[in-house]
Amino acid sequence: MYLTALHNRSVISLFGADRALFLQGLLSQDINLCAPGKAIHAALLTPQGKFLHEMFVFQHGDAYLIDCEAGRAEDLLERLKRYKLRAKVEFANLHAEYKICALYNNDLEPPLEWPRLPENYISSADPRHTALGFRIIAPSTNQPTQALTEYDAYDQHRLKLGMPDGSHDMLVDKSTLIEGNYDLLNGISWSKGCYVGQEVTARMHYRGLAKKRLFPVMIEGPPPAPGIILHHEDAEVGEMRSHRGPYGLALLNIEKAHVLMHKDKPITQDSAKLTIHQPEWLKI
Repeated sequence: MYLTALHNRSVISLFGADRALFLQGLLSQDINLCAPGKAIHAALLTPQGKFLHEMFVFQHGDAYLIDCEAGRAEDLLERLKRYKLRAKVEFANLHAEYKICALYNNDLEPPLEWPRLPENYISSADPRHTALGFRIIAPSTNQPTQALTEYDAYDQHRLKLGMPDGSHDMLVDKSTLIEGNYDLLNGISWSKGCYVGQEVTARMHYRGLAKKRLFPVMIEGPPPAPGIILHHEDAEVGEMRSHRGPYGLALLNIEKAHVLMHKDKPITQDSAKLTIHQPEWLKI
């Protein structure tokens, strides 16, 4: 069992009588699925269906706590405020009050049992995959006493699983949720009705329009920098995204990725070799 402080995450609170209705019209996942002890994984999109922000929403008393990227928390707040209009909602940046942690098993199996935590901790099983364990919102005044593992270990764990990490793997105002596999990671509701960017997202899903998706890769040699266009035998196959140690994520042409996996051939990029993997959850 490993406990890691996610220093790259922050917390925003949203409260007020219209809080549920407000988020329901904005986020890609159904806010009605959010309950005490059960967070939802969701995204905020542009009206054109392009990625803006990834988040986890926790219910906490009469408020929602939004686990988001720390470096982009103020941007998220500003975007939420633009949609407020006459809605009875208020926002606050609680970066100083709360910290985010992850509790997980690094060997992927078996899933963790629900942890015993102090009463003022807020926790949920990670809604994306059982191997990611639990996400915990801990008050800054009552931090975990268990020894924390390095963030690098958690980052390698999520890359090994093939999990995107917000804007590290999704391009703001460019990527679609289908490309980021949000449809397979409990990040999209197909039944909740309208939200910002819903029409484009639904069209891609029901018409099978996605040509690229994120795939986990094992890296031998110097890892290509994020954003580098990847080639195999002079043919473009995709684009590198985040990496840590020997693990990484790449946005790849689905058809070309399947051909390379079928032939058991790696992507060769400069002096690096990238072997594509398709985890059991990546059913495409």
